[in-house]
This record gives sequence, structure tokens and C-alpha cells, in this order.
Amino acid sequence: MFNKHPLRTLCVLALAATATFTQAQTWPAKPLKIVVPFPAGGTSDVLARLIGLKLSESLGQPVVVDNKPGSSGNLGADAVAKSAPDGYTLLLTDVGNLSIAPSLYKLPFNLETDFAPVTMVAYSPHLLVTSSQVPANTTKELIEWAKSQKGKVNFAAAAGMGSATHLAGVVFAQRAGLDWGYVPYKGGAQAMTDLIGGQVDVTFNGMVATYPHVKSGKIKLIAVSSAKRNTVLGEVPTVGETLPGFLTGSWQGLLAPAGTPQPVVDRLHQEVQRILAIPEVRGRLQVLGADPYDMPPSRFKTWLGSEVKSMAKVVKDGKVTLE
Repeated sequence: MFNKHPLRTLCVLALAATATFTQAQTWPAKPLKIVVPFPAGGTSDVLARLIGLKLSESLGQPVVVDNKPGSSGNLGADAVAKSAPDGYTLLLTDVGNLSIAPSLYKLPFNLETDFAPVTMVAYSPHLLVTSSQVPANTTKELIEWAKSQKGKVNFAAAAGMGSATHLAGVVFAQRAGLDWGYVPYKGGAQAMTDLIGGQVDVTFNGMVATYPHVKSGKIKLIAVSSAKRNTVLGEVPTVGETLPGFLTGSWQGLLAPAGTPQPVVDRLHQEVQRILAIPEVRGRLQVLGADPYDMPPSRFKTWLGSEVKSMAKVVKDGKVTLE
């Protein structure tokens, strides 16, 4: 349709651009909030608090971590998707949660259009761990023992059904020819409590949240899910040494609501990567088994799109449902 008021349209666009520029120039002018869609104590929570502390120092504003668990992380993600796109509400989550969810849920948000990816934060392998009561010390022994139990083994889906840790268990069971049951949890911390108590037998879980319990001797570490052996874990073998090609892990990413001014998104990316390069921070992450990861906004967005497609295939091939 012919525009009868081209000057008015140009003025509106100019005002909008000016407002966005002004907003970006004055940001941050108030406290920030990082929403973690899982309970306190998990990998995403640990990283959010570590980054939030340093981010507060560099930006000169308080940074609050808000744990908002529910619906396998979708509740917290939806809250951020519907927040004002002003750079003051952010989401730090396991991107497995976002990349898998579109294949399993009718989501109230759209990953591609409702978020502005900021940066990848870190990668940590999953640890294959068991209750101390399980009579197995290697991946091969675990497989043999699980087969002998004829479906009586319980796997803890540490971040809920459909989570990255759940699908790690699905792929492992498929590859090993196992039939075990899945017990869903809202977060890794709760799963660890029951694993320590022997209420569940085995799980894959993020290294940051799991390794302290291994070091204390409360649970047994069987293998690590990375492609190569982890320097922190010494001689602990990879799952792939028994099941060739097996690779999984926990990737954490930072996102903002769609429409957040690009200068703010870029500043957040720069600040987070600066924080991750601090020797103190980098050292702490590596001791916990997490590797800092730099993936700028545009590449992070592309990567998320490819992960959604990849996880959709895993869900389909594994016939994974939430029923």
C-alpha cells in the first residue's frame, strides 16, 4: 500500500533508533538479574553466581541470580523471553535444555525469535556416576551389571525428562543394549542427594555439580563423557573407550530477550569473555572441570539452530516422550 505519510514514518523510525541508542549508551543504570531455570547448586547456577559476581564489579551494578525451576527449565526460559528487552534480565542455562525442548514440548516461547543469544559460556563433560552400592567400577562392568538386573536399574534424569542428562542416559542405554527406568528430578543437586542415598543407581550429570561428591567419596565415578580424557580427572577413562564415538556434555550459554539493543548484547559478550579470561576465574572453572568457551552472538545463534536439529534426531531415534 502507498505510504501517504513517508516523513512521519521516517520520524517514527528515527525516534525509535534514537531511543535504542540512548538506552544502550546509559546501560546499565540499575541492577541486573540472571535467571537460572534450575534449582540452586547445579552447573548453570554455579556459573551464573561466579559470572554475576565479577559482572557486578565491572558494571558497577548489583547482579542478582534468580533460580526459577520448573518444567525442565522451560518456566524460567519463558519468563526471560517475556521480559523487557532492555538488557537487565538475562538467562543462563544449559543450552541442551533449549535445544532439546522444541522436540518434546509445546513451548510458550520460540527459541529462534524470542531470544537474543549473547555468548556460549563454558563446556563441561557429563560424568557417568553411580551409587556407592552399585558393584561396578568400569563402564564395561556397569553395563554387565545393569543387564543382569533385567530392567531394575534406575537412572536419575538429573534435570528432568527430556534434559541433556536424560538423553545422555537414553543414548548410553541404546548403545549398550540396556533397559533401565528413568526417575526425573528438577535439578542435579536433588539427583545427587538421592544417588548418594542409594534411592537411584546411576546418572550422567554435569561435572561442576557432580565432581565434589566424587572427591568426597560419596558416589563412584565410572567414566567421563568428553572426547578425550580430562586433565583434572587424571586416569579416569572416557565412555567412548568402551562405546566408541559416545560424546555428550553440558554447554552453558547466556541469552537475553529478543529485541535487546545489539550494543548491549555485544557489551555483555565482551564482559563475560573478559571475566572468563581472568586467571582466577579460569582456574576455578578448570578445577571444577569446565572449560571457558568463547562463542560470539552471531555464531552462538547459528550453533543453537544446528543443535535443535541434532537433538530432534536423537529424540526421534530414541522414541523419547514425556509420558
